[in-house]
Amino acid sequence: MLLTITTTHRPATDLGYLLHKNPARAQSFEVSFGKAHVFYPEASEACCTAALLLDVDPVGLVRARRGAPGEGASLAHYVNDRPYAASSFLSVALAKVFGSGLAGRCAARPDLAEAVLPLKARLAAAPCRGGEALLRRLFEPLGYRVSARQHPLDEEFPEWGESALFAVELEGECRLRDLLAHLYVLIPVLDDEKHYWVGEAEVEKLLRHGGDWLVAHPERDTIARRYLRRRSRLVRDALARLAEEDDPDPDETAEARATEEGAAEDRIGLNDLRLGAVAAALRSAGARRVLDLGCGEGRLLEVLLRDRAFEEIVGVDVSHRALSAAAGRLHLDRLPAVQRERIRLVQGALTYRDRRLAGYDAAAVVEVIEHLDPARLAAFERVLFECAAPRAVVITTPNAEYNVRWESLPAGTLRHHDHRFEWTRAEFRSWAGGVAGRFGYVARFLPVGPEDPEVGAPTQMAVFGRGDGVEGAA
Repeated sequence: MLLTITTTHRPATDLGYLLHKNPARAQSFEVSFGKAHVFYPEASEACCTAALLLDVDPVGLVRARRGAPGEGASLAHYVNDRPYAASSFLSVALAKVFGSGLAGRCAARPDLAEAVLPLKARLAAAPCRGGEALLRRLFEPLGYRVSARQHPLDEEFPEWGESALFAVELEGECRLRDLLAHLYVLIPVLDDEKHYWVGEAEVEKLLRHGGDWLVAHPERDTIARRYLRRRSRLVRDALARLAEEDDPDPDETAEARATEEGAAEDRIGLNDLRLGAVAAALRSAGARRVLDLGCGEGRLLEVLLRDRAFEEIVGVDVSHRALSAAAGRLHLDRLPAVQRERIRLVQGALTYRDRRLAGYDAAAVVEVIEHLDPARLAAFERVLFECAAPRAVVITTPNAEYNVRWESLPAGTLRHHDHRFEWTRAEFRSWAGGVAGRFGYVARFLPVGPEDPEVGAPTQMAVFGRGDGVEGAA
């Protein structure tokens, strides 16, 4: 059973700090079902790979069973795929061998534990009981690029068909602790089996390692059901506790967000300046069919609807209340038929694939990304730039450097309590440049609002394009 984790972060050997395992030497650990070996096939400044190899002893497992020797044992207990197919054995080994990395502890480099790194995980043989489609539904919403190759039952006898085992590769940008948590929970879910008794303690493990991301996962119910071996009481308990951790009222949160941010910006009319700049960028890109992602109560939609250059406009938001407010602002029920056909409102999240978003000329994402958890940015990037893949994308976000100019804002405070981060101009350019490079776009940057010679403008805007109607990087 083999798992490898690779990074090209520089210096790549920082992976050893995060895993608390020295790249210069191999180590072995006793586990209840055999031995776990950790070694580094490659450890250079440019690329580092850590390998976890499990040596499962199927005979020892049978001997350890309760009851008289041989009681309840069959040939299948001795001859099976447990020594090489990823399973709950691997999850147990991850927790034992990489426990500090899984917990996000790194005393020597605490900053590194929170860093988003380019990571690639490979499972040599993973049972996907549900096929490749389930594999993708589990990992792609978390922001990973998934590739899978199904193993044949026997390479010498292709007519026997394919096995249920896949060689799996997951690639993405995230914290190492998140990758390990995703693997810890989802490997047994793929296998749909556990080698040990599932009781109350498993609910706690699921919530401890999945609570941060499982709440909003589209396959949350399937994950809980499989992880807990379909024990209905445990599944109900886990799902109820996950629901408590979710935002109890996303509609109320969205409304409060709009009110709080508007109060800070009204003095300089920043919102009007921002919407005008976004609309101008969309017109400059030659867009006719436009998405407003995270449209809120429809302020940008209202601007776009007044401009006949935009033939089809779609507002997308996770909040039903926000969409209802947008419908009221736009007077959808009273619009002439020709106008009404130009605009549509859709409920949806921005971190999950949605085929409805594909095929548009441009997308606007206005003051939205700062409300996303950093760990979900990678999923957002893939949903927007790889899956929806509009020809042009316009993104605005606060300029953190300008915050010192808000007299009512205490030093070091974000503009809104729901902001997960606010970037400086350099940080925004670094993120946007990385996204553009990964997904085949070019990006240029524009200030929005009164520009201060020391700290820049209050809002920063990036315009991404594929070279047809959008200028190159500036």
